[in-house]
Amino acid sequence: MDNAYVQALRKEVKKAFKNNKARYWHTIGVANTCACLAMRYGVDMERAFVAGLLHDCAKCYSDQELLKACENYSIDISPSENVSPYLLHAKLGAYYARTLYGIDDDEICSAIRYHSTGRPGMTRLEEIVFIADYIEPFRDKADNLDEVRKIAFEDITEAIYRVTNSTLDYLKKNNNPIDSMTEETCKYYSALLKARSNNSETEENNV
Repeated sequence: MDNAYVQALRKEVKKAFKNNKARYWHTIGVANTCACLAMRYGVDMERAFVAGLLHDCAKCYSDQELLKACENYSIDISPSENVSPYLLHAKLGAYYARTLYGIDDDEICSAIRYHSTGRPGMTRLEEIVFIADYIEPFRDKADNLDEVRKIAFEDITEAIYRVTNSTLDYLKKNNNPIDSMTEETCKYYSALLKARSNNSETEENNV
């Protein structure tokens, strides 16, 4: 990947979102935030930018279109996705990244696939896209945004736990369907934090 390739891809994405400027600017915000987080955590910036640029490439479809496309391409549909088809844009986006945009990079495609729900044991690139989607500069609705934005550049594990935990709280409070992958992600990162805390206490006691 080089700058010319990335800029050409950005133009393609802009064309795809020509009827939805807000979605395009969100996409640019995520891509830029991915690049910043990549610098912080030692991940290739261009790969992170591309993953952010394409993370919502299937977001412009209706629920019925998402369901139909996933059925046509033999993409698995979970019970929660069947109830809330908008979640399928991540899986379909990963498919389109490879087939429409020519992304021959399994980790980039995986980062797109899991950017909404996360997954236990994410790679660093997957973690970056997941967090960038939540904290990008054009986001303004979540109550804990300022806090998570700060933590994301200090401790991405803590940031992921806070995002998934607050997401689950919001979904439960509003009686919305919950994707089991989000629950599993929250439990996984909660366990990581607890294990890290226990190890730190053990080391202190051994001094």
